[in-house]
Amino acid sequence: MKDVVSARALDLTFQTGDGAVHALSDISLDIAEGEFVSFIGPSGCGKTTFLRCVAALEQPTGGSLTVNGMTPDEARQARAYGYVFQAAGLYPWRTIGRNVTLPLEIMGYPKAERRERMERVLRLVELDQFAGKYPWQLSGGMQQRASIARALAFDAPILLMDEPFGALDEIVRDRLNEELLSLWARTNKTMLFVTHSIPEAVYLSTRIVVMSPRPGRITDVIENPLPRERPLDIRDTPEFLAVAHRVREGLREGMAAA
Repeated sequence: MKDVVSARALDLTFQTGDGAVHALSDISLDIAEGEFVSFIGPSGCGKTTFLRCVAALEQPTGGSLTVNGMTPDEARQARAYGYVFQAAGLYPWRTIGRNVTLPLEIMGYPKAERRERMERVLRLVELDQFAGKYPWQLSGGMQQRASIARALAFDAPILLMDEPFGALDEIVRDRLNEELLSLWARTNKTMLFVTHSIPEAVYLSTRIVVMSPRPGRITDVIENPLPRERPLDIRDTPEFLAVAHRVREGLREGMAAA
């Protein structure tokens, strides 16, 4: 299986008015097609910064990074990824359907194709009955599902997700975790997912990347042995708890070494 994201000795230092900020240090990582990889670590450890490098929203100051065999900027122009941010970011004056089709409008897709894609992705996230509603008429969880649909609309092979469920209550978060796993199984997209939640990382991922405080380094990459079919009650099993324990220990070791 081919690697779709490949980083080698990646470094990023920001220049600020208060001096240099070393955000990422010596990041080397390969992510294969169809993987679900979560990034976890303390606030400010560079999880989101790495995602932003993949999306060509930040420029590394050292090392190399390729996305589908291209530079991140070339991958952006080739529409190789969709991006789901922490906030849904829906325009309140556009219906859910028209929010989903907005990137397709910008890309110049014909109206009929925009509608077909919108209907398909709203079905995927179980919002097909809400295309004519406005964001304020939907719950926070439903708005995030609409944001995921928007990122899926142009059918990019990679989905970048920056803590999309962090602001939601635990019940809604559990439901969306289940739906995201189902969506991943149906689409086989490559998922890069930032989270602060150990249970969420273990429940969703094929691998978990543990990062240290700034400058962000990878302190552990944990292969998840859990089966792809994961009911929520798998979180009570010894196998799940063993992976969660290793993640927790990795976080502690990273903090101690900082």
